[in-house]
Amino acid sequence: MNFVEELKWRGMLHQMMPGTEEMLASGQQTAYLGIDPTADSLHIGHLCGVMMLRHFQRCGHKPLALVGGATGMIGDPSGKSQERNLLNEETLRHNVACIKEQLARFLDFDSDAPNKAELVNNYDWMKDYSFLDFAREIGKCITVNYMMAKDSVKRRLNGEFQDGMSFTEFTYQLLQGYDFLHLYQEKNCRLQMGGSDQWGNITTGTELIRRKLGSENSAFALTCPLITKADGKKFGKTEKGNIWLDRNRTTPYAFYQFWLNVGDEDAERYIKIFTSLDKETIDSLVEQHRQDPGMRVLQKRLAEEVTCMVHSREDYEAAVEASNILFGKATKESLAKLDEATLLDVFAGVPQYEVSRDLLAGEGIKAVDLLAGETACFPSKGEMRKLTQGGGVSINKEKLSAFDQMVTEADLLNGKYLLAQQGKKKYFLLIVK
Repeated sequence: MNFVEELKWRGMLHQMMPGTEEMLASGQQTAYLGIDPTADSLHIGHLCGVMMLRHFQRCGHKPLALVGGATGMIGDPSGKSQERNLLNEETLRHNVACIKEQLARFLDFDSDAPNKAELVNNYDWMKDYSFLDFAREIGKCITVNYMMAKDSVKRRLNGEFQDGMSFTEFTYQLLQGYDFLHLYQEKNCRLQMGGSDQWGNITTGTELIRRKLGSENSAFALTCPLITKADGKKFGKTEKGNIWLDRNRTTPYAFYQFWLNVGDEDAERYIKIFTSLDKETIDSLVEQHRQDPGMRVLQKRLAEEVTCMVHSREDYEAAVEASNILFGKATKESLAKLDEATLLDVFAGVPQYEVSRDLLAGEGIKAVDLLAGETACFPSKGEMRKLTQGGGVSINKEKLSAFDQMVTEADLLNGKYLLAQQGKKKYFLLIVK
């Protein structure tokens, strides 16, 4: 497989330095991509870069995932409107460990293959580097004029953002440039990859290598485009914030639902970028989708591939089953299998009522008093009685046999929830406190 051609047909190539393709064609190469460990999980905004590393390895090359333990202490000004909060070493080490575990789902770190992936942390080579040594050995190689010409710097200094730019952030591109120099010398790494907003930082690295080691030393840069939605809005953000890869931040159900609900135009682009499916398979799926968009073939396959890759096949199947609870013929058993976070995600949009646990203690409370008295699930007891007689009222997916059937603590889901249902699609979630 040709890496550059692979990126091109997938829509994942934004810019590359002349000579990059020829260098990659000359044999197995090493490339790195940097990730700021500002949280203990990646989110789907990181996925395009991670998929570039995955495709790079699949094409026979060696990927390095660099987590910026040192640069994460400073914060990258590229595309940012204000300076980041600085993290301490303990937090960064925790974040790095969590990120490596997630990356292992995309990259082969453990085999004996000559191109197995490696995780590197720039804190390891920066922690003992004194400021004076850095200023003498690295600072003198790059002029301030060169650094000021970078878009990420100009935008901050030209008043686009009010806060200006601290010296700390100004040094970021030099530190990132030194990472490239270090990996070039220690790992024979000749290519740095990243998002399109990283072009300035990456080319500072190629320039530093040339000036420090001599013009016969060539290093290269390659970037992927900034992924947006069809309407131009930022990809991966929802009203609740980022879509995370960590199940404790974003449940597999909510993760699956994000991909399932993307628009048709986005689905065509995303299935190329965020899966490893080959061109023939994707072209076939696109054709099927265009013939019958209502079947949402692309969205379903996209959601399946990404959920299985990030989580597991079991999590994907559980997410499909959870999705069917709202619209399909789910049972009490399938409802009871949902963990609390998933249950709340599935029923996030339905009316919710809080009721006292005392009401369900002992013999419990009559369903009619609970649903048409203590709560407003039904406007009147008479209407609930009539609907119950017609088989139109359920609690936890089981139809009530009588309107005055007793409801007790034994009926609670996860020890604190009741799901009431009127007809096929009208739900109410009761939270017992």
